Amino acid sequence: MPLLVNGARVDLARTTGDMIRAHPQLEEKAKLLRSQPAQIVEPRGLLYVQQREFAVTTPKDGSVSILGSDDATTCHIVVLRHTGSGATCLTHCDGSDTEAEVSLIMSSVKSFSNSTGCGRLEVHLVGGFNDDRQLSQKLTNQLLRAFDLQPEDVHLVTFCVTELNDREEQDVHFPIIYGIAVNVKTAEIFPATFPEKGPDEDLRSAHILTGAPLTNIYDAKTEQLRIGPYFWGPFPHVDFWLEQDDAQILQNLSTSPLAEPPHFVSHIRSTLTFLKEHPFPSRSLFPDRKPRIYKKNEEGLWEQVCSDKI
Repeated sequence: MPLLVNGARVDLARTTGDMIRAHPQLEEKAKLLRSQPAQIVEPRGLLYVQQREFAVTTPKDGSVSILGSDDATTCHIVVLRHTGSGATCLTHCDGSDTEAEVSLIMSSVKSFSNSTGCGRLEVHLVGGFNDDRQLSQKLTNQLLRAFDLQPEDVHLVTFCVTELNDREEQDVHFPIIYGIAVNVKTAEIFPATFPEKGPDEDLRSAHILTGAPLTNIYDAKTEQLRIGPYFWGPFPHVDFWLEQDDAQILQNLSTSPLAEPPHFVSHIRSTLTFLKEHPFPSRSLFPDRKPRIYKKNEEGLWEQVCSDKI
């Protein structure tokens, strides 16, 4: 079944510009989203999702009320929600294997919605900009096509991507919105930044940098964040990269060097340092082959729990 806007099938043969003109309500909604200032989301009740991760939960979750992600330049943040069950998934896609990723998040949301007779699947796409290499445009097209291939109807509700998320300053293009959050209880989606991106930020980033596939990090039934076990070999040329100056790292390890947030290079350095310190995570991080498990404590913050207590 197709990808729909207001009950009409999206014509994927059209350019996104033509698609926007055919569905002006998408542009209106994007304009409304762009006009909102980014809210600072504190860690209490938050589940932060990194690139190539996803998490799904429902309004019944007693631990997590907000899903969020940021630092998206050419990447897109996708929210998929079933209006009947309220099951909500947030993921941060970079175009590595879009079709498989969309199938994965579809099945994850449907697993919480099978017993619900009413409701529909709604998707919200945010991110990207008019980058020089047109990576954002490519990812936008991949996502539209992947959702259109699903066996169920999917309703496109928010489309704030690429040209609809672009601003220009002295001939340089930037995204307007770098990050969003979704309130699982109310379904509200809003621009957001996150001072706290943990737990295990470096470990999770290392998993991405070593070529990981899209990974589910949350078990909504037990309300547990599960990281790993992750395995990789020594990262190639890690010493070389750590010796490079900031400009070289930015130029070579970013898809959009001019548009990255200010902390991009320090984040990459921290991840590379972690990879150097843990060339064999099977020995240093996951010797028992078990995930690192976290639960929210009474303050609403993640706290590691011993796996033998699970």
